[in-house]
Amino acid sequence: MNIALIGYGRMGQEIEGIALSRGHVIKLIIDEDNTGDLNEVKLTGVDVAIEFSSPGAAFANIVRCLESQVPVVSGTTGWSGDYDKATEICIKNKASFIHSSNFSIGVNLLFRLNSELAKQMDRYRDYSVSVEEIHHTKKLDAPSGTAITLTEGIIRHHSDYGKWCFENDKTDNCIPVRSLREGLVPGTHTVTWDSEIDTISLRHEAKSRKGFALGAVVAAEFIYRKQGIFTMNDVMGF
Repeated sequence: MNIALIGYGRMGQEIEGIALSRGHVIKLIIDEDNTGDLNEVKLTGVDVAIEFSSPGAAFANIVRCLESQVPVVSGTTGWSGDYDKATEICIKNKASFIHSSNFSIGVNLLFRLNSELAKQMDRYRDYSVSVEEIHHTKKLDAPSGTAITLTEGIIRHHSDYGKWCFENDKTDNCIPVRSLREGLVPGTHTVTWDSEIDTISLRHEAKSRKGFALGAVVAAEFIYRKQGIFTMNDVMGF
């Protein structure tokens, strides 16, 4: 595939290395210094765009690609208020689009296990749940998109919970989320179900950005030559 990389920070560079190792070509690189190059002419011949930019730039980047009928894999979080608009534009232009708060294969297994555990815990009301996420100090949004996705999985399957909140704002139907920013931590997420008798935890600790980058390239390979809106569940075969 010919790939456009939108966002060339540490994640973009990691994606570049993995894409090249899997036989793909990086046809276009867009960073903050050349945003004007993200246009229909420069996107000619691009098979898939992989977008890891910033919350403020993501929606505009995605729209430019979709309007040029270039499939988009987006891993930027913090812009979900415009997600429905992006899917409408995708359908209108007969393109393809997949967004995930986390493309790591391991994290998507965590999402699946988290939903299944929440479903079972709906039968055992002595347990209360909380979510903790730890990231590097340069991460812009909090809680992380991954933490929010985890809370959404719990809400779908457990009738006691209807929203998430920061841990200091806890209410009866709220899943408390604790966000920590430490050093260069790539990402650690823990879901804890606690009772007076015992504690059950699900934990994923990323050792590097490689897992996120690999998952993004695998997702790009999945949507290549497809049309429509997809999720990592489609990629994973869940």
